[in-house]
Amino acid sequence: MSSLFVAAAFFLAIHLLVSGTRVRDALTGRIGQGPYMGLFSLTSIAGLVWLGFAFGAARQAQGNDVLWSVTPATRWLQLILQLVAVLLIVPGLTTPNPTSVRQEGALEKVDVVKGMLRITRHPFLWGVAIWAVGHLLVNGDAASIVLFGSMLLLALFGTVSIDAKRRRALGKTWDAFAAQTSNVPFAAIAAGRQRLSLAEIGWWRIALALVVWAALAWGHPYLFGVRALP
Repeated sequence: MSSLFVAAAFFLAIHLLVSGTRVRDALTGRIGQGPYMGLFSLTSIAGLVWLGFAFGAARQAQGNDVLWSVTPATRWLQLILQLVAVLLIVPGLTTPNPTSVRQEGALEKVDVVKGMLRITRHPFLWGVAIWAVGHLLVNGDAASIVLFGSMLLLALFGTVSIDAKRRRALGKTWDAFAAQTSNVPFAAIAAGRQRLSLAEIGWWRIALALVVWAALAWGHPYLFGVRALP
């Protein structure tokens, strides 16, 4: 279990204490943007692999106490949350977004704020956060709490970290974009700064998300060894 704790702390640290702070600015200033991105990507992959192996070992280790168990209600709620998560993640990954890696140039477009960005400027990270919450509902063992809890923290604090990083780099251009959008999903729409447009999101993106959700729900026992459907 200790390896899992250290792996989770390492993964959080490289994203929240390096990538999202002035440490990153100092490193890119010293070695350049390209080398930094290459080293960070390799470090992230290594950290993720470490986290995965540590999680697998921790689930079989003594002391992996179960604090709560899955119920029919939480299993159904989990499925709904995963649908919401995928409806954010898939369109979020396929929509040009200034918050994504190497997509800052999207701010040059006059109509950059459309589709998913009307809902939130961080659709992928909010999808990951909802994905993590859903998995926490049906995985009450200590190892799962560490794994999915760390993913939840990374996603939530990651939105704030990216906003700060973009503000430092882009200044007033970023401020203008942020003023039109919201971090929290639907906050800009609720405040009257934006409107919901499913057509702008793209029906093909929504359809693809539904297919991905159904495939993951059906294939979960084959991919991960655990049944997802009730």
